[in-house]
Amino acid sequence: MNISLSITKSIHDWLYNIMPEGAASIVEMVLIGLVYLAIFAIAGLFLVLLERRVAAWFQLRIGPNRVGFQGLLQTMADALKLLSKELTGTVKADKFLYNLAPYFVIISSLMALAVIPFTKEFHAFDINIGIFFLIAVSSIGVIGILLGGWASNNKFALIGAMRSGVQTISYELSIGLSLLTMILITGSLQLSEIVEVQKSGWLIVQGHVPAIIAFMIYMIAGTAETNRAPFDMVEAESELGAGFHTEYSGMKFAYFFLAEFINMFLIAAIATTIFFGGWLSPFGITESIPWLGVLWFLGKTLTLVFLMMWFRWTFPRLRVDQLLTLEWKYLLPINLVNIVIMAIIVWLNLTIQI
Repeated sequence: MNISLSITKSIHDWLYNIMPEGAASIVEMVLIGLVYLAIFAIAGLFLVLLERRVAAWFQLRIGPNRVGFQGLLQTMADALKLLSKELTGTVKADKFLYNLAPYFVIISSLMALAVIPFTKEFHAFDINIGIFFLIAVSSIGVIGILLGGWASNNKFALIGAMRSGVQTISYELSIGLSLLTMILITGSLQLSEIVEVQKSGWLIVQGHVPAIIAFMIYMIAGTAETNRAPFDMVEAESELGAGFHTEYSGMKFAYFFLAEFINMFLIAAIATTIFFGGWLSPFGITESIPWLGVLWFLGKTLTLVFLMMWFRWTFPRLRVDQLLTLEWKYLLPINLVNIVIMAIIVWLNLTIQI
């Protein structure tokens, strides 16, 4: 038995020995929730620092270098600053919806994070409709953006929120279809089973050219889903101030800001799981050393995160008409044809087994 399983089993047995079964189950769920909240906060702070470092590297700047060694504590200082800032808002805002909106965004991201399989043991919520659950839960976040933009009683925030609705609904189609293309190979929606299928080879290799096309479309649509440049029409600082969260300050603004980075991590983590074997290494050594799987998973995920950051600091922002043209005239038709080709490959049993 590996160390992680022995620790969790010891905690489980101890809780069930000192309290009733129902109470022990609730305490276990609370503990798991706290662990994921810690992961959420740490990952968010790290990704903000990484974004600044990558931006500085691309623009030949130094980047954060003051707070802590090489600026490693800069995001921590920024978080403390946001915690101490006064919460402001417009006088005629819808107070209830204005205050509720950030929690939609942050909770949907946290729910999606719980389904991600970091390793076979480090997986909080393994259900047989994992992909379907992720697509459904990630769709909730746009409700928070729409509420925030409308309830702020600010025309720029409202325009940003409307753009978000159009953008998210459009690009969710491409994300769903690209994932469906890969599900044809696995025959399962359960994320742990999808990873197990890849012991004989990553799906991006097993699926021939259609798998590569599906990955490319997924990354483009995923970048648009997270409202990041070059698809950041929702914020568009040169046009809308700060977009849908123009009227937010302090921790409420931080929730929106943090959710963007966690959503970027989620998009990359899903791609790692579906296309690149999740926690599996190409050398087959994660089975004998389970916690090494976490390093492989994070390594692949951060590589894809870097790719998304590369997009942001390389390409100029698209216009709204270009954004919708890319989805409806190009990505969606290519996706539909790609699914048919993948179905033929699976039907003829032509997938590559390594």
